[in-house]
Amino acid sequence: MADPLTVLVVDDEESFTEALSLGLDREGFRVLVAHDGPEALRTLENHHADMVLLDLMLPGISGIDVCRKIRELSDVPIIVVTAKSSEVDTVVSLEVGADDYVSKPYRLQELTARIRAVLRRRIREKEAPAGELRDSFDGPLTGGPVELDVERHRTWISGEEIMLPPKEFRLLQVLLDNKGRVLERHVLLERVWGYEYEGDPRTLDVHVKRLRAKIEEDPARPRLLTTIRGVGYRFED
Repeated sequence: MADPLTVLVVDDEESFTEALSLGLDREGFRVLVAHDGPEALRTLENHHADMVLLDLMLPGISGIDVCRKIRELSDVPIIVVTAKSSEVDTVVSLEVGADDYVSKPYRLQELTARIRAVLRRRIREKEAPAGELRDSFDGPLTGGPVELDVERHRTWISGEEIMLPPKEFRLLQVLLDNKGRVLERHVLLERVWGYEYEGDPRTLDVHVKRLRAKIEEDPARPRLLTTIRGVGYRFED
């Protein structure tokens, strides 16, 4: 029998972590618990975790800063679980490397579905896709002023290098690799966030908005990354 997948729960509310630990245990997960940021980082240094469930409102170091520090050290999937649900919180969480976002209160069934969807995505994201949609995993990609070095994960805009978080880089990679072609929303969600994605579909719009702010001369009037209403997005060739 395969070993159970390990989830690290980071939250300072003991009653919450106890209830969630019991629920996840019943779902077949092994659970580790940390009550603040430093403890979470120490736990990740000393134990393997397949997933991190991270609260934003932590004592001392904020959840946003903890997410950023985790992402500097590891590519372990992170789902932010918090009572804070504003668009700003969502954007910042995704910007610093979170894979998904779940607001309290939630149903355990919903949370476990998100966990399994993110884990499936990590397993499948490097598989060669079927069909005609291009998806390069090495070599340079260019479009207008944008140049991506996929192998080295580097990005230049008009010759100036910029840093992109992993999901923004992946989204831009898929769009550039299929420039001139309209990519439907569900296709982009599958290619960037994984097959059978069960998270918030607005995640895509948040990432497109962030990308435009970095690659467009006028993000309010995009000429590179355009919206095809009711369908999806296209990188103009």
